Amino acid sequence: MSLIVAARFTTFPAAEDAAQKLFNAGFVEEDVTLFFVNPRGQHARYPIGGDVGTDAGAREAPKGAGMGVTIGAVAGAVVGVAIFAAFAAPIIVSLIAAGVGAYVGSLVGAMARTREGGMVGHHLPFHQEMRDSGVLVAVHVSPDNQFDAARVLREAGGLAIERASGRWQQGRWADFDPLKTPEPLNEFSEKHA
Repeated sequence: MSLIVAARFTTFPAAEDAAQKLFNAGFVEEDVTLFFVNPRGQHARYPIGGDVGTDAGAREAPKGAGMGVTIGAVAGAVVGVAIFAAFAAPIIVSLIAAGVGAYVGSLVGAMARTREGGMVGHHLPFHQEMRDSGVLVAVHVSPDNQFDAARVLREAGGLAIERASGRWQQGRWADFDPLKTPEPLNEFSEKHA
């Protein structure tokens, strides 16, 4: 694993300027890369888009649908029996009413459990990504020059300076994961702030 120091910039020109300052400070081109980090939730981890397999607001929908099927089927059966008894309708009417009740119940149950179901004060768990979007300038460093790289990035206007262990291949951070929580370079803040 390689030691990497990175900082976020708001524009490509600012990131390119920081890269030039790194080159002026003695870092070589194959040890500096810059790339854009997409906004939260837009990293296309799945073929249909998004970063997580299930929307946090829909996690409870299957439970609600199951409960709704049961309640709806019972309510539909009661309505069907009432129609059967009151109007001497065929038994198939009771079965259709139970089926329609189950379907409507599953829909209502799933919707009631989706996106808080209108319940005030109910909090859903959600994926909280800790990395802001922007242009990331990453530098392949050694333990001896990591603080030099951090200083140059900070002086160039870099935000959220971080340190990471990663795979550096062919002049880029090959295994960068935008969902991984960054490790701030605290030593830089304490020693050089």
